[in-house]
Amino acid sequence: MHLLLIEDDAEAARFLAKGLRESGYVVDIASDGREGLFRATEGLYDLIIADRQLPHFDGLSIVAMLRKNGKHTPVLILSALGSVDDRIEGLRAGGDDYLTKPFAFGELLARIEALLRRGNQPEVTTRIRIADLELDLLGRKVTRAGTPIDVTSKEFQLLEFLARRAGQVVTRTMLLEAVWDLHFDPQTNVIDVHISRLRAAIDKGFERPLLHTVRGAGYVLRDGD
Repeated sequence: MHLLLIEDDAEAARFLAKGLRESGYVVDIASDGREGLFRATEGLYDLIIADRQLPHFDGLSIVAMLRKNGKHTPVLILSALGSVDDRIEGLRAGGDDYLTKPFAFGELLARIEALLRRGNQPEVTTRIRIADLELDLLGRKVTRAGTPIDVTSKEFQLLEFLARRAGQVVTRTMLLEAVWDLHFDPQTNVIDVHISRLRAAIDKGFERPLLHTVRGAGYVLRDGD
């Protein structure tokens, strides 16, 4: 599942993103309302987590603009403003849930899971298919040509990130930031090791390889050479 976290507190954003990634989610971070609105409008996310008080555009304005433009992505609003009137205002603005700070991380996860289970959100993606490869995002299962494929949690995150960008070259920097939450190159072979394992898992024994290395650029998941 692909989440967008809009949070201007850098420390809080790092903490939340780390926990969400460890729980198996792919997370993008926007540090202010303007960037958050752009990402939410242009990207395809299963759920958006937005702080209410943000620079440029506050969380409620972002939700209202998304709804006005026909975007129905579920939005969970985080806020230190916790009165009944504040919560009502957040929900009436178009938010799907409202969580008051401070909160337990476990409660955040539970609310995310509840929102993703709702069947009336047309933009929520639960399965991704590339050729005969299929990812079940809710069950976190992978099959190819109907054959179950065992992958680790980290390999699933890596595969989901590539699958959502099927046909596009994904750089090592993009993978380090999105899958490992690293904003620098640790000069290790962690990506090479995981790509090698993932390639063995999804391509070995099948006629057509799907995971390709683009020399000097990165990796791409696609059907065909």
